[in-house]
Amino acid sequence: MAGGNYKNVVKMTFAKGAALKDPSGLFNSGLGGNVRRAIDIHEGDKVDEAALKDLSRAAVALNLKGQNKKKPKPKSRRASSKRAG
Repeated sequence: MAGGNYKNVVKMTFAKGAALKDPSGLFNSGLGGNVRRAIDIHEGDKVDEAALKDLSRAAVALNLKGQNKKKPKPKSRRASSKRAG
């Protein structure tokens, strides 16, 4: 998740937002993309704090899950110090 403040909006971008369930409908920007989703918060907007916490926790869980799927590094093969002879 990344955040940024602009002249008229604070934007919270979720890199894998398209894979997250959003039952509260917080995502209101970046909806056309295949991966990212964002929440634009304008001055005076009321934010459902509980839903935002749930969405943030789900994003963290998704990112951690992705880390567990990384392939382990292959064991390096060291050249034998003994020569065939």
